[in-house]
Amino acid sequence: MTAVAVLGAGSWGTTLADLLARKGQSVQLWAYEPEVVEAVNARHENPVFLPGCPLAPSLTATGDAIAATRGADVIVAVAPSHVLRRVATQASTGVGRDAIVVSATKGIEPGTLALMSQVLEAALPGRAVAALSGPSFALEVYQQQPTAVVAAARDAATAQAVQAVFATPRFRVYSHDDVIGVELGGALKNVIAIAAGILEGLGLGNNPRAALITRGLAEMTRLGVAMGADPLTFAGLAGMGDLILTTTGALSRNRALGMALAAGQTLEQHTAAHRTVAEGANTAQAALQLAKTRGVELPICGEVASILFEGKPARQALDDLMERTLKAEQWR
Repeated sequence: MTAVAVLGAGSWGTTLADLLARKGQSVQLWAYEPEVVEAVNARHENPVFLPGCPLAPSLTATGDAIAATRGADVIVAVAPSHVLRRVATQASTGVGRDAIVVSATKGIEPGTLALMSQVLEAALPGRAVAALSGPSFALEVYQQQPTAVVAAARDAATAQAVQAVFATPRFRVYSHDDVIGVELGGALKNVIAIAAGILEGLGLGNNPRAALITRGLAEMTRLGVAMGADPLTFAGLAGMGDLILTTTGALSRNRALGMALAAGQTLEQHTAAHRTVAEGANTAQAALQLAKTRGVELPICGEVASILFEGKPARQALDDLMERTLKAEQWR
């Protein structure tokens, strides 16, 4: 039996904790919210972030990050990107030197522009770190719908160890060695999903959505290659797979944010009405800053950021994208 600590009790963290507990692992879930800790321990549910979904009876929760991680073989970090460093640092004295740390957060840290694995390597030095990403709505994973994801690490042993911990007959895990590509794919697709929601909210059809997904993938790949990623990674589960899911699926929080923006809501209004985090909002700004350091253009991300943070009208942003200088898609 593997001892696992899951840091973060949002819908995804709770789902992963439940999956691992039902697989027979010894799992403790750390939650920031006292009401979530109480509900998981007393009633085996998380009514705040995963309502209507009974949890494994063996799953326990705590508000003490050090207690949660002490003695754990695997630490699964699922806190939002803007607080992940703080949570990992808070838990650090409980994390054993031989523990494997798995990032299941999709984002880029504001300010430092660090990927989540880099944040964890800095907060928990000396530990093996992997990234878990791919097309995986929490509710569908909880419902045991067939899902395929990727566990990426710089060394094969770590990736394969994470693969073994998470894999079930309904949750297939592939190993991968391109940590940068896997993490960037998971982060950037959220920005494109906001754009997809904007198109949906504007009442537009399949032509613009297909163009958005394809050109969004081009932006993701362009930045990834500039940062040393393998371009083929973006054709896989953590790239195209996750991009298709979040731009078309009704359960996508980022797509829902885009629809709200198209309807006239501001980011602040939407955030005030939702306890869950749409990571794409922070990622839009961070991705643009990261791209600037690499001399890379991200026109879709730029327009999404302008809508989110500058109040640019969505239709004007669309027009500006369509009227950019004509270019070759590919030229040999």
